[in-house]
Amino acid sequence: MIRPSLTIVFMGNPDFSVPSLQRLHESRHQVAAVVTGSDKRRGRGAKHSPSPVKSAARALSLRVIESDNMRSAELHRELQALKPDLLVVVAYKLLPPEVLAIPKIGSLNLHASLLPKYRGAAPIHWAIINGEKETGCTVFLLDEGMDTGKIIGQVKTPVGPLETTGDLYDRLKVTGADLLVRTIDQLADNTATTHIQEDAKATRAPKIHPDDAQIDFNRPADQVHNFIRGMSPFPGAWTRYDGRKLKVYRSEPARGTLTPGEARILDGEARAGCRDGVVVLVEVQPEGRKRMNGADFLNGLGGHTFLSA
Repeated sequence: MIRPSLTIVFMGNPDFSVPSLQRLHESRHQVAAVVTGSDKRRGRGAKHSPSPVKSAARALSLRVIESDNMRSAELHRELQALKPDLLVVVAYKLLPPEVLAIPKIGSLNLHASLLPKYRGAAPIHWAIINGEKETGCTVFLLDEGMDTGKIIGQVKTPVGPLETTGDLYDRLKVTGADLLVRTIDQLADNTATTHIQEDAKATRAPKIHPDDAQIDFNRPADQVHNFIRGMSPFPGAWTRYDGRKLKVYRSEPARGTLTPGEARILDGEARAGCRDGVVVLVEVQPEGRKRMNGADFLNGLGGHTFLSA
């Protein structure tokens, strides 16, 4: 029996999208084109470089359409000419109604949360910051809202107590890719089911900026620990010592009592006081220096300093 194959236009930018593109390319479905952003500077002093999705698409010999404007009439003509069954969006832009109307079946999105929780641009960050013990990925049909469409598939995964946003990101981009292909197979086989999101249970996951990442040591130790790992590796939780910035990338909860913001070597560890406990500063990066062990950093200051609380 020959199973149906769908014509897909894939849309994405960052490396989170790449496993999904690769899995779709390996599937029974046809990726007619890949839409991604134009080449940009992706680091201080760097030359213009392609998005990770563009690089992956080129390696797979797929047609690439570069567009930074989803309302471009030229883009709409190109998409219409491809006659796609599905638009598949993974970490890209909001699609306007005129683009959503183009595919025969609809437009799918892979989102890194268990919707309706954590709608928005930073679902992994906020799940960890809030101390979630479980999260996952959702594939849903796009509508004009922000992550509000009908859900087709979900997969759950536990969140480890020391996992950072980067750790979970690397897991979910693979888990999500597998879910995405399974969901598209179900749509092609006409076996997919959908259910409406419960808006009353929705939570937000707005984009995070560097200024949002300052550590508040006047909060409980478990919240400080979750905040640090939720901000790691980007934008990186930070504090100050002697007027200089210190980023903290990894921490561990620990027992003890110190004044909030006081950092001291105890039992060979760099520990920082919080409102009701301490955290171990496992991996840090002083301003203008490379990442290092927190104890090495603090030993260089005589084993004791105060961090902005």
